[in-house]
Amino acid sequence: MGKKSKAVQDRQNGKSIGKKKSNANPLKRHAGKKTVVTFDDHQDGDTGDSDSEALDHVSNKELKTRALRLLKGRESLPVFQNKEKIVSHIKANPVTILIGETGSGKSTQIPQFLMDEISPMHKGAIAVTQPRRVAAINLATRVAQEHGCRIGHEVGYSVRFDNKSHKTRTKLKYLTDGMLIRELMLDKNLSNYKCIIIDEAHERTILTDLILGFLKELQLTKRKDLKVIVMSATLQADLFSKFFSNAPILFVEGRKFKVDRYYLPRPCEDIVDSVVRCSVQLNSSETTGDILCFLPGQEEIDKAVAILNKIIPYLDESVPRITAYPLYAALPPKDQAKVFEPLKGFKRKIVLATNIAETSVTIPGVKYVIDCGLRKVKVWRHQLGLATLLTVPVSKASVAQRAGRAGRESSGKCFRLFTEADYKQLPKQSESEITRCEITSPILMLKQYGVQDIVNWSWLEHPGKEAIISGLKELYELGALNEQGRVTDRGRKMALLPLAPHLSNVLIHAQETQVLPYVIDIVSCLSVENLVLNPLPEERDEVNERRRALCTLGSKHGDLIMLKELFDMYQSLQSNSEKQEWCKQLCVSQRGFKNVIKVREQLTGYMKRLYNEPVEIKTKQDTLQPEEDIATNLLQPPDIAGVLKCFLYGFVKNTAIGMPDKSFRTTPTGEPISIHPSSMLFMNSGDEIGPCPAILYIEHVFTTKGYARSVSRIELAWLQEIASGVLKQSTR
Repeated sequence: MGKKSKAVQDRQNGKSIGKKKSNANPLKRHAGKKTVVTFDDHQDGDTGDSDSEALDHVSNKELKTRALRLLKGRESLPVFQNKEKIVSHIKANPVTILIGETGSGKSTQIPQFLMDEISPMHKGAIAVTQPRRVAAINLATRVAQEHGCRIGHEVGYSVRFDNKSHKTRTKLKYLTDGMLIRELMLDKNLSNYKCIIIDEAHERTILTDLILGFLKELQLTKRKDLKVIVMSATLQADLFSKFFSNAPILFVEGRKFKVDRYYLPRPCEDIVDSVVRCSVQLNSSETTGDILCFLPGQEEIDKAVAILNKIIPYLDESVPRITAYPLYAALPPKDQAKVFEPLKGFKRKIVLATNIAETSVTIPGVKYVIDCGLRKVKVWRHQLGLATLLTVPVSKASVAQRAGRAGRESSGKCFRLFTEADYKQLPKQSESEITRCEITSPILMLKQYGVQDIVNWSWLEHPGKEAIISGLKELYELGALNEQGRVTDRGRKMALLPLAPHLSNVLIHAQETQVLPYVIDIVSCLSVENLVLNPLPEERDEVNERRRALCTLGSKHGDLIMLKELFDMYQSLQSNSEKQEWCKQLCVSQRGFKNVIKVREQLTGYMKRLYNEPVEIKTKQDTLQPEEDIATNLLQPPDIAGVLKCFLYGFVKNTAIGMPDKSFRTTPTGEPISIHPSSMLFMNSGDEIGPCPAILYIEHVFTTKGYARSVSRIELAWLQEIASGVLKQSTR
């Protein structure tokens, strides 16, 4: 792991030019308009205090004092020492491709350079996009500290549910890809910005690819003055450069300490158990340095944290005391901030994270990395017309990024929970989202933006005609497009809602059929990941029994109705301690329900604006109402059919018909599908209302076979009433 990155190899002769003498100028020019910047400093300028409210309670004098103190650290960064040359390079080119390792300071320093050099001379702000909200908040907070201002003043951020920026005062704004897309929908020329920086472009999310396409079109037509900087941490320089008409490439190298890599002699069966065992063994054998563990998702992380917390009291007193911290996108900012705080005494942190910790944030003190080698991705299957959530191996590029986290401050070790032979089989780069995900939503965005020729639009990587035709057909069937392929009034409403088109269509039908208060609660629950958690194996039966006993309607009609019942019960609880105990008993996420309330408030606001009329939905203050008042708004059995029919309008293809042997076959293709064991309908014998004649499901998961998740009971008559026309088209 002590080898230099391939990013510093001269493309003409293949020789490394990364090493330099102490008195050498680290900025060098090479043929083909490519520039190389080499860094020998391992200090990280990409992260800082995650608590965005930390700057709200200090005086202006203290802000300036802190900025001066941080300036000394900034000045030691080679990127800071070459400020003038980097800025002049960016000024001379409308588009700059900047490829650099995490830790070079590019995410915090380069935006500040431009804020100092460009914004004072030109009207307009600088936007820096991030794939994840945690990175946008952390970076904005750090830069505000370095700049000596309060967050939301000259430096701010904008993420979903949280906006700390000012329309005219903020000159540098960190924001998620989705928020910049929303600004594009409202202002097609992005007239408020002079410079757009696309950070972490290597993650290749659909929204990142869309933004790059929009920016290219914008520069060619209405905004030739707009500066675009694409920053990436991996070797996709030529792809980005070619897309922007051979834009110049700036290479940024950050020196890393040596990291020793270790593999398993044979594959492990239980990833969570292996991560916990490895962490405990490492804690016993190594006395200094924090541990960063990579796991696929929130469910695995929460399980590992729970197991570690149970183990802590039994550890030998001669080994460091461990504190386990989760880190994933759904965590509140306060909980995310904990991983950055140093521990005093004979203690060490064990941070269990998703791939969010690969490049978006850097955790100080980490000396050891435990990598399970897996991540969770959604894959769209055109043949089935379904999105499936899969746990898949990561790429070699991701494995290298993860291992590099152990060598940021000193030499480290990386323990890979897979064999070396498996490593050699990994793909070189991660597959871009645009090639493996459904693009119905992006196509609707493009149509709303005014793009008619979708096939020949400026795609960074073309998704393929089959995917585009499938997306157009899906939008037509949802009523978002007419026969000429133009956006309908319904389609415009769907595009303005911050949801996938299918769920947007569900909400619109709910408004039209007078069941919106119920449906908006369910849609809000579906919009929050890992709300209903999977219990530990030894607790599964007991928890499922509690859920069935409390959710009497859900046990008959399925998981969507269960979500509504759970949310109503959560709202009816008075104290925080009551809510904590209730969530623990039912194995549901309290922080998830807090996010549900935020999503519901946001969706309520959108629906009010779309229809210019009040929406009768309770707000946060309603949680303080007496239980009898809340009970008047509970879902009643007569409304259940209307609620589930609304979901049929959005998920008509996600249906399956019951067979005589009690199995199910999907309606569009006739493929066999089983109800997932986590569903309320898994053990439903149908004694009270009969067996399910058909089911509707939100998600299709493949493990040993095809499983339906978030399942609801529907009647065949509803399918005949709502789905007959659509299903005939889909089978042609």
